[in-house]
Amino acid sequence: MSTDRELLELAAKAAGYDYAKHGGYIVVDGIPGNWNPLVDDGDALRLAVDLRLQVECMAFQSAARNFKNDCAGCVDHSAEQKYPGRDFTPDKYAATRRAIVRAAAEIGRAAP
Repeated sequence: MSTDRELLELAAKAAGYDYAKHGGYIVVDGIPGNWNPLVDDGDALRLAVDLRLQVECMAFQSAARNFKNDCAGCVDHSAEQKYPGRDFTPDKYAATRRAIVRAAAEIGRAAP
């Protein structure tokens, strides 16, 4: 499993953003900022739209699929963790953002 920083680096790569290694911030359109789709709803939505991800919010899980319909990002959310060992957060919004970032990271991982 990747760290949050690794996920953000790969997601930025997938979206075509430059990840500035110095300082740990993302440069979007030449402007350094605090781009973080793991915590910002707007950043996560823009990432999903830019990468044409299909996002599903179900009763106990959020998922994001790429254009090949691969379920690259799945995060469980419910009152309690039902499947130990899987990505989990009880916050359905955080779970959805993480699913988007995980799907984007898989796209970034596969990119040259």
